[in-house]
Amino acid sequence: MDRGNGEKDRRPAAKTAGPSRRGIAKRLSDRLVRSNADLILIGVVLACYHASSVRADSAGNGKDDDHHSEQDDHHRQTESEMLTEEKREVYALLFPWFAQIVGVFAYYLISRYSHAVPYTALMFVIGATIGFFVEREKLNSVTFSTRTWLDIEGEVILLVFLPGLLYLDSYNIDVHLFLASFWQLIIFAFPMVLAGTTLTALVAYYVFPYGWSLDLCMTFGSILAATDPVAVAVLLNELGAPPRLKMHVSGESLMNDGSAVVFYHIFSLRFLYQLGVEGEGHEIGWGEGFKLFFQLSLGGACIGVAFGMGLLIVLYNLNHRLSGEDSVVQVVATITTAYLVFFTSEILAGCSGIIAVLFCGVTVKAFGETLYNDGHLSHHFWEITEYLLNTLLFALGGCVWGDIVGKPYEGEPLFKREDYGYLFALFFLILVIRFALVFAFYPLTSRLGIGQSWREAVFMSYGGLRGAVGIALALSLHAEVYHLSNDMKFRKQTAVLFGMVGGIALLTLVVNAPTCGPLLKKLGLVTPTETRNRLVENYIQHMKQYVLQEYVALLTEKRFSDVDFTVIKDHTCLDNTTCEQLMAAVKKHKDNSPSASYTRPNLKNVLPYLYEMKDGVCVKCGGDDGSISPRPVPPRSEMLKSRRSSARTIRQSVGNRASVFDLKVKINEGAVHEERLVFIKILHSSYHRLIDHGEIEPRG
Repeated sequence: MDRGNGEKDRRPAAKTAGPSRRGIAKRLSDRLVRSNADLILIGVVLACYHASSVRADSAGNGKDDDHHSEQDDHHRQTESEMLTEEKREVYALLFPWFAQIVGVFAYYLISRYSHAVPYTALMFVIGATIGFFVEREKLNSVTFSTRTWLDIEGEVILLVFLPGLLYLDSYNIDVHLFLASFWQLIIFAFPMVLAGTTLTALVAYYVFPYGWSLDLCMTFGSILAATDPVAVAVLLNELGAPPRLKMHVSGESLMNDGSAVVFYHIFSLRFLYQLGVEGEGHEIGWGEGFKLFFQLSLGGACIGVAFGMGLLIVLYNLNHRLSGEDSVVQVVATITTAYLVFFTSEILAGCSGIIAVLFCGVTVKAFGETLYNDGHLSHHFWEITEYLLNTLLFALGGCVWGDIVGKPYEGEPLFKREDYGYLFALFFLILVIRFALVFAFYPLTSRLGIGQSWREAVFMSYGGLRGAVGIALALSLHAEVYHLSNDMKFRKQTAVLFGMVGGIALLTLVVNAPTCGPLLKKLGLVTPTETRNRLVENYIQHMKQYVLQEYVALLTEKRFSDVDFTVIKDHTCLDNTTCEQLMAAVKKHKDNSPSASYTRPNLKNVLPYLYEMKDGVCVKCGGDDGSISPRPVPPRSEMLKSRRSSARTIRQSVGNRASVFDLKVKINEGAVHEERLVFIKILHSSYHRLIDHGEIEPRG
């Protein structure tokens, strides 16, 4: 009997031990998934497997060289037959998508573990690692495809990347602020870019020991004059920077890109003339240089406006808003126009393709924003396009940079220890030049257009990053010289030039971009004003009211009748809800519901957590159906007294207008201007919300 009882006593324990072990295993599994340790373990296993296979191959080759020599020769012959020149175009498709899948993992890492690291900087580093080992690894599909892209021609690089990268930036610009600050942007774009090009060229000419010609130094200066605001623009949007600062950063970048490419085109022609290749380059004098400058800039602007007007006609005629196919064709028309206007202006007309894309995008934004049947579809498509092109461009730029840095030229490495010292010196001098130019033109830029404060000038000086356009131009020059000339002197010069441009882009993305946020806060440029605080408070109140009304509507359904209000408070914004607010939501729900279909909400699991209950009725507010106890009507004499007091107060306020608005009081013009911009933004967002809901006709 005792033994039987003991077995009976032990059986429940055995039953409970099983679930506990399963619970521990489940918790460990959840822990692994949440911490992403499973992905890390898979990566470590794959890396170890790859390393062990490489060591095994090398060991086997070392031991059995004589035995396997014929097989190795046969294997190399098979590889060479497989990866022939006829297959080059096919294998060229691999590298872009390989870069995209690497970009997916890179984005995952920085978004989860290191949000401050710019995505483009990480892709450049990954590309540099691939480029450094591409010549040292045995030939395979990835390395062969990468080598194919390393030999791409310069014009193809510009035609593939620049239209897609620039159209979205030009379309996203605020047209009202762009026109208001146009003359400021002109100063940022042309005089300041030319001065920056000249000063940077002087640094390269007198400081660098590479023996560059003055034309190559000016080309180098024009490449580094192009700024890239991608990382800074994201930061400004996240921290809520003033609209004026965002306009200066984005507008300056767009105009700088156009003017920098114009100067690059002029000085690169002079440099290519030095190669001695017939039909390449041109000896451009001062007079012809000014003529070419106006041809490139004004011609590109006219072509861009013309293509923009043509695109507006196409968008206007594709007016079937309920047809998803019309919306898709509208998006196809925009990307087709972006690439066609760049090709027409850059290749056929001999003008600036970047300026043409800029004015095309601004024209469509100014007159055709309401012509899109589905504006969200177009915007998301261009965001995807920009992401794909940025990933590929920075990965390719990193590959070329790693290949140049790691490849020996004439038996010695191209980048020595002292060259890295020159790179860091150039980074410091470029920062000094940027500060000097911004504050040299500050007396003009602070008085023109929408103005500028000294704090904004400091941030613009520090936030002038280098990125996509500069890397594309340096890639184009290096590829063009590589294809045109066999002279190692010129090849080495452009290789060093690209190494410097890539290094500066990497340093600005790694050093300047992550520190721009603390600098914004230190300068007080993201301190919320009274207007913005009121807007945020009102938004929070409206959000709470909306959530409470939806919660009351859900309480009318039986399936939610047993939900505990403490759980709701822990996961929503209803933690500070009062009984009066709840009763107001119940009453509004009752008023908005048809009487025939009205169902009383079940508040039995809500009211006990707000106030004490007495006989099923909330003491402060009334019953659970939203009814409110009527207040006693005051006597007629008190009502008349209150009315006379109200009338007296109104007359006093009318007679003393100075208490409301005194013209003698000095007004903070900056605060008024910011309130005006905020008000315009509210109207703009409300207008588009009505369009999305179909309440107004956008084409009317």
